[in-house]
Amino acid sequence: MTRIALIGFGEVGQILADDLTGKASLTVWDTQFTDPDSRPARQAAARGLAVLPSAKAAVAGADWVFAAVTAAQTLAAAEAVAPSLAAGARYLDLNSASPGQKQAAAAAISGQGGVYVEAAVMSPFPPKRLGTPILLGGPAAEAAKQDLAALGFSGLTVFSEVLGKASAAKMCRSVMIKGIEALLTESLLAARYYGVEDRVLTSLADLLPGPDWEKLARYMISRSLVHGTRRAEEMREVARTVTEAGLPAWMSAASADRHAWAPQFLTADTAESLTDVLDAIRAHPAFGLKDAAE
Repeated sequence: MTRIALIGFGEVGQILADDLTGKASLTVWDTQFTDPDSRPARQAAARGLAVLPSAKAAVAGADWVFAAVTAAQTLAAAEAVAPSLAAGARYLDLNSASPGQKQAAAAAISGQGGVYVEAAVMSPFPPKRLGTPILLGGPAAEAAKQDLAALGFSGLTVFSEVLGKASAAKMCRSVMIKGIEALLTESLLAARYYGVEDRVLTSLADLLPGPDWEKLARYMISRSLVHGTRRAEEMREVARTVTEAGLPAWMSAASADRHAWAPQFLTADTAESLTDVLDAIRAHPAFGLKDAAE
């Protein structure tokens, strides 16, 4: 049975563990495993997965390493496990990082005899799970696609043999998607202060018809509240990507700040309607602004 080491046991790592159980022999590692009461440690224990003492121990003897860590840890994760990889072991880098960071991670892996496979995840992992659209990059992408498909991955596309292009596509997409999340949060919180949020949403629907803008705004603001810390890290990598292209990353850097700001208002996400979410955020002690009526 194929031996797979999962490095990073957050949302993606847990989905991979669930969907690959029975198809592969799994080992797992997350930096939070050092705290047995952490959510990743508890989730691993609930699945009956052995909590190994280190990332190096987790990857020893593995045929595949699937890295799904936070964006800022992309290179550090590769450097940490590279010396312990078996010769020819393949390293699937699922992390959201700039082309330059991916290329540096590839150098770390290949420098120790591993085979690096770039992976750019092009949509949220749930609900499609192993069917999530993923762009593969690098010289080993084609062979990797065949073996990953045998494990149940169905959304794979070999994008380029040139390392970094797949991640460039992902990062440039995130300028828009996570930028829109940040913009909607800022726009509608300000609009709610003035009591004009309905008119703003109506105007958006007139200008950009198609989506239900109230429903879309509720969803996108929720993503920032729940995943803002992770999104902020990714947007800093997006800013790095833009900078690597020779362009000032004004918009991406500002979006990172807005996403980093959002998680402190997570309790607002329990509200059902968009208006209630906006009111809950504005009423939170951390918000620090008075309503116009006051």
